[in-house]
Amino acid sequence: MTTADISDTLAPKSNQLDAVDLADGPRIFTIAECVTRSSEEQPTTIKLAEFPRPWKPGKNMRRVLAFCWGGKGSLYAGRRVLLYCDTNVLYAGEKVGGIRIRALSHIDGPMDAPIIKTRGQGGTWHVEPLTDAPTAETVAACTSTEELRAMWQAHPNLRPAINARVAQLSEPSEPLIPAATRGA
Repeated sequence: MTTADISDTLAPKSNQLDAVDLADGPRIFTIAECVTRSSEEQPTTIKLAEFPRPWKPGKNMRRVLAFCWGGKGSLYAGRRVLLYCDTNVLYAGEKVGGIRIRALSHIDGPMDAPIIKTRGQGGTWHVEPLTDAPTAETVAACTSTEELRAMWQAHPNLRPAINARVAQLSEPSEPLIPAATRGA
């Protein structure tokens, strides 16, 4: 018997990012490329720098992208998006979950993009501006476990550094037993 991380075995057999891939929390992705083919059911394919499978946003999330960034997907490369799993997404009347946008880079402030909530019923989707991503230096300087927890959720690539920083913060700064009395 070997001790292996089963996480690798949980990935869906899919050709795209699935909502279940975000079940452990929201993640920030950098867009590497955006390609649109008008003849397909899922016409927009967004390649992500930090994930092996592309994101194929549904129509409402494409509406959000077009409203916030404009319709030219060729300009999206290098921009960042915070995606999360919304467990309340319905398909054919069943809750199946879906991928939603929480925040975007390259916007000056919060935005409310027009979407179609249900047949014929309009609404808006709220998007926050995505601030600069933290660095290893930001993590090392952070003293708040709450901030580190938020970074851990949004930045999987920084998790080893965040875990190490949390361990440092949880260590007592002074020994509990004074050095003069140890071993006495």
